[in-house]
Amino acid sequence: MKIDKILESYDSFRESGLEDRFFKHQDLMRILDRHSGDFNTELAGHSLEGREIRLLTVGTGPCKVFLWSQMHGDETTGTMALMDLLNFLKHQAGSPISTLLLSACTLYLLPMVNPDGAERFSRRNAQQIDINRDYLRAASAEAKVLKAMHEKIKPSFGFNLHDQSNLWGVKNSTYPAALSFLAPAFDEPGSLNDNRGQAIQVIACIKDSLLGMLPGKIGLFDDTFEPRAFGDNFQKAGTATILIEGGSIIGDRKFQEVRKMVFAAILAGLSAISSASYLQNTTDNYLSIPKNTKSLFHILICDVFFQGIRTSIGINYEPVPTSDGNSIECFYSIEDIGDLSTMNAYQVYQADKMQIYGDIVYDCPADFDLVHGTETILSFKQGILQSK
Repeated sequence: MKIDKILESYDSFRESGLEDRFFKHQDLMRILDRHSGDFNTELAGHSLEGREIRLLTVGTGPCKVFLWSQMHGDETTGTMALMDLLNFLKHQAGSPISTLLLSACTLYLLPMVNPDGAERFSRRNAQQIDINRDYLRAASAEAKVLKAMHEKIKPSFGFNLHDQSNLWGVKNSTYPAALSFLAPAFDEPGSLNDNRGQAIQVIACIKDSLLGMLPGKIGLFDDTFEPRAFGDNFQKAGTATILIEGGSIIGDRKFQEVRKMVFAAILAGLSAISSASYLQNTTDNYLSIPKNTKSLFHILICDVFFQGIRTSIGINYEPVPTSDGNSIECFYSIEDIGDLSTMNAYQVYQADKMQIYGDIVYDCPADFDLVHGTETILSFKQGILQSK
């Protein structure tokens, strides 16, 4: 299967009802209602604030595959990609890829596990609990739902869909990580058993399918065992669990290109599973994926004269959701000062002929002007970007 060829017609099945990252539960419900006549839909449970969490079942094949998204309410790319997948399966009904996938697999989709967090565009739920650290106690309503669905389905494979910070880069690359993958560990030593080995093989197939479209932009996430996390425990329970982290692409401000790549990664993984082609791939291929690394700033000011020396200044922002959950506000702080020649940024300013007016204090809010002659290039007031 040539993923790049399928993506040529992506706009024909892209879910147009989800246009940005700030969509809410009611937006998703309208889409799921539209699909109710085509795919089996059931109520999986409710969030703390009473919002429905629905499970969709697609296909009739013997291999059970569980796909869940938005455990963190502000990580929306996976939910978008799952809705694109539903449209693709309808759009491609009767095609060789759709027929193979749906005859070999039964897909169980649980989109928007954390609808209360989505309402606020918040990582955590209404009780301020990180659901992905609530497997053991399952104190939150949402963790109970996710855990119960996994126990009911008993899937052979699982796709754990997340978004990662846009400050993650790829080792030995100047790019941000557009996608990152992981076959989570199921114990402290990071042992390898059959199902984790299968997850590794599937990820290697996904990497092979997408690397030509994302050269230098695919990373491998840290595999430190987290005993409270769902992915690690599902791996432990016998489900070959594949973590997909949507990242960032420079210029893709609304994360729609990343969304397309997450869809492509899911489809490539499902294709490898349904055709059993993953069995031909290797652990070494998986381990060849470069590690994620923190090698990026949001803004990098290079070679500016400051406090008697030529130096560079790295600036990052902390995104804070607005009270209505429909946008974010960015609060900038000084992340680093010094030799930053090995780093990259979304915006780079070569400032050897510029001047700084104001205070530059490490680990404090940005509060200065960057000026070239009579022109103000950047202006910050107590962490708020005034102009650029």
